[in-house]
Amino acid sequence: MDIATLAGIIAGISFIIAGITISGDLNSYYDSAAIMITLGGTFAATMISYPLKRLLEIFRISKNLFFSRLKDSRVIINQIIDLANIARKEGLLALEEAAYRLDEPFLQKGILLIVDGTDPELVRNIMEAELSFLEERHNQGQAIFETMASLAPAFGMIGTLIGLINMLRTLEDPSTVGPNMAVALVTTFYGSILANLFFTPMATKLKYRSSQEVLYKEIMLEGMLSIQAGENPRIIEEKLKAFIPPDERKGVNENTSEGEE
Repeated sequence: MDIATLAGIIAGISFIIAGITISGDLNSYYDSAAIMITLGGTFAATMISYPLKRLLEIFRISKNLFFSRLKDSRVIINQIIDLANIARKEGLLALEEAAYRLDEPFLQKGILLIVDGTDPELVRNIMEAELSFLEERHNQGQAIFETMASLAPAFGMIGTLIGLINMLRTLEDPSTVGPNMAVALVTTFYGSILANLFFTPMATKLKYRSSQEVLYKEIMLEGMLSIQAGENPRIIEEKLKAFIPPDERKGVNENTSEGEE
C-alpha cells in the first residue's frame, strides 16, 4: 500500500479542519447545497466529457493510487543479466524455458520474440508500439483527474454566483445577507479543496507512476535488444545501470556478484 498517498490526504484534511476550528466553527463550513453544486456538478460534467466505460475505470485507477507498488529497477536488471548469462552459455533458444518463468509479461513477450528469431528492428518496433499504447492508456487515466481538477473550481464559482443571486433577491432583509454570503463562499472553498487536495495531486501521482513504469519497461527493452545482439553480460549490466540513480547501482553490483558466485 502507498502510505504517502493516504497519509497526504489524512494530513491535508486534518490541517484544514484544525485551521478552521482554531479561528471558527466547523459547522459553518458545511452546506449540503454547496456540496451538491460543486461535487455533483464536477462529476456530471466529467460524465459528459468521457464515455461511461472510461469513467468506470476510475475506480480501478483510484485503487492503484493506494495499493500499486513501484517496481525495483535493480530486480529487473539482475533478471536481464541472468538471461544474458543463459544466452551466452547455452544460446538464444535456451531462453524460451526461462521466459515462461518470468512474471513480467512485457519482458516475456520480448524474449519469446527473440527466441523465435525475429529481426531486432522488428522486435524494437513491436515493443515500442506496446510501450507507446501503454503511455496512452495511462495518459487517459490522468486526463480524467485533470479534467475534474479544472472543473471543481469552476463549479465552486457557479455555486458562489448562485449564492450571490439568492443574497441579492433578499437584500431587503439584512439578516439574510450574512448566511447567503457564507454559502456563496463555501462553494468556492469546496471547489478549491477538491481540486488542490484531491484531483490535482492524484493526477500528479498517476503521472509519476506512469513515468516510472515506462522507465522500467525501457530498461527491459534495452536489455532484450542487447541480449539479442550477443553483448557481454557485464557490458549489458553497465548499460542498464545508466538508467537508475547512482545510489541504487550498488544493489545491482551486489546482487550480480552473488549470482555469479
